[in-house]
Amino acid sequence: MIQRLLAVLLSTDSKQRVRVIRSLMAANVYVLCIGIMGFASQQGLMRGDEAALLSGLIMLNVVVWYGLLRSGFNRRFREPSLTLPQILSALTWIVAAYAITGVFHGATMMLLTLVLVFGIFNLNARDAKIAGGYAVVLTGIVMGYKTMTDPAGYPVALESVHFALVVSSVPTISMLTAQLSNLRARLRAKQEELTQALDRIQVLATHDELTGLYNRRHMMSVLDEHQRRLSRSSGHDFCLAILDIDFFKHINDTHGHSVGDEVLRNFATHAATMTRETDVLARWGGEEFMLVLVGTTAEDAEHGIQRLRDSLKNVTMAQDHLALRPSFSAGLSAYQTGENLAACIERADKALYSAKQSGRNRTVIWSDVVLARSATMEG
Repeated sequence: MIQRLLAVLLSTDSKQRVRVIRSLMAANVYVLCIGIMGFASQQGLMRGDEAALLSGLIMLNVVVWYGLLRSGFNRRFREPSLTLPQILSALTWIVAAYAITGVFHGATMMLLTLVLVFGIFNLNARDAKIAGGYAVVLTGIVMGYKTMTDPAGYPVALESVHFALVVSSVPTISMLTAQLSNLRARLRAKQEELTQALDRIQVLATHDELTGLYNRRHMMSVLDEHQRRLSRSSGHDFCLAILDIDFFKHINDTHGHSVGDEVLRNFATHAATMTRETDVLARWGGEEFMLVLVGTTAEDAEHGIQRLRDSLKNVTMAQDHLALRPSFSAGLSAYQTGENLAACIERADKALYSAKQSGRNRTVIWSDVVLARSATMEG
């Protein structure tokens, strides 16, 4: 019940809740101001009707700010916390209280600095200067006005001392706020740089630098995850295929390694576009690529690999060598429940070797190799 009540009063949104709580905490300054005026009116140091009127307006101000924040209307502004408007409003009411508390008015001066301290961790450097300047100018105007209209309650000598205190303390707080704001900005920049660096490290740790595909290490993690899924659900079948670009060494020797790298990048980019969203393609090493085909039989996987092979006939592998259309050989193996991943990878590797031995530019399924060997032995 308490949680539901807090949700109604403070919002369920975490950021909005922080803003509302922070605004209500700042309202303690208003409570102090009202308390000072109440005490002054009881002691006959100020008129009771003026204290009651200003107290009512201050409470209305608190309700208005609470309503703006709780309703979510504040989200329409660049700075949703509305810190600067709230501080300017608080300074206005405190200076108003200073103007009507008569000989007791010095007690309200501490509230000026207290309000500015509330913004020390939220205001940026520009807003801190605005708040500090507003406090000094407004206080100076009111002090000057009161020394002329009420010299008994606001003697020039006393107001000069008060103004000197305001001029010395308020800019100091504003300067400190600006420095903290700059420090927060630098920390945020450093944090962003660190986050970007960690992202780059993560990419380098899991992706091949040349092709942008997953690297061998990360592919092993992917295979482990698929193996665990299959152990939990018998419907999560998958196949492994190792693809090898035919005569890649000849491409490097004839055209240079830069062209070879271009072929690898273009092959990887095109192969990635030809795979399904559930499949995973990685650079296995050199000119070899590992393809994990999920939820399919070896025969259906072979059809998918053949579509990739056929599509390569219309793909430019090297911009300055348009006639270069390398093919690839593939070894394919279906993962068997409960077996070691290394065994499945080894079968796919052996099937790839058989594809190369059989003339390249083809796909060999491990079961086909076994059947072919059995037929040879029976003959």
